[in-house]
Amino acid sequence: MHIEFRHLRTIKAIHDFGGLARAAEQLNITQSALSHQIKGLEDQAGVELFIRRSKPMKLSPAGLRLLRLAEQILPQVEAMEAEFSALRSGETGRMHIAIECHACFEWLFPVLEAFRKTWPDVDVDIRPGLAFDALPALQKEEVDLVVSSDPEDIAGVEFVELFDYAPVFVAASQHPLASKPYIEAEDFRDQTLITYPVERSRLDVFSQLLTPAGVSPKALRPVELTAVILLLVASNRGISVLPDWVVREVKYSSDYVTRPLTRDGITRRLYAAVRSDDREKPFVKELISLARQEARKLQSA
Repeated sequence: MHIEFRHLRTIKAIHDFGGLARAAEQLNITQSALSHQIKGLEDQAGVELFIRRSKPMKLSPAGLRLLRLAEQILPQVEAMEAEFSALRSGETGRMHIAIECHACFEWLFPVLEAFRKTWPDVDVDIRPGLAFDALPALQKEEVDLVVSSDPEDIAGVEFVELFDYAPVFVAASQHPLASKPYIEAEDFRDQTLITYPVERSRLDVFSQLLTPAGVSPKALRPVELTAVILLLVASNRGISVLPDWVVREVKYSSDYVTRPLTRDGITRRLYAAVRSDDREKPFVKELISLARQEARKLQSA
């Protein structure tokens, strides 16, 4: 027996409206076409599905079993259709994010909090475990957006500008380097540098300053949390380099000093990498817009 969705809709419509005429009107087909459809379905089943002599028209026991199937399946089909419609219109979807910028967690959380209020039907997740295979994961659709400061030429991927930031030197106010107007690569040679636990090539202080100058600090101390980095710096256990928006709250603290790297300073740009096919989705555009707004708040604080 070959049952189609239209057969289930027909059974339910006749049951709900009690006759062929109103059911045909509801289904937007002619009464003749509806009668032909019922006859074909009964021929397949080998039993009558309706008690035609009753007024209003009633389902037979076999028809009632088919009605139960319709009441079970049709709501699921309608929910699926609604979900697909929302996907097409950009009202729902998935936004799994991988972060190559370790310090970006603190900046990103307020962005996602604002985003969820506007787009409650978009599934949001952060995938830190993919941090250093993030762009291949984006291509394979394992994640949907990558926060990165290192744009690459990748087919099918676009790097959308978010904001510029400056990596700045941070030290305790009593530190000998605190008296300098700016910090150079050589100043790090005899220091303990407190960094996030990521490879050197992913750290601005190395990629933009120390590695090109051929300088290595005396020691590295990896620390996971920004708050702990600042605690250790304030205790004069080492120095650090952090994005300017991360240290906005310590700029006015007597425990710390912040200084530019080099006389002219160093500027970096953060990007949102997305698949080209997703670039114009409304919720993708909204997330990028919120990210830029939050960055402006941080930088003006």
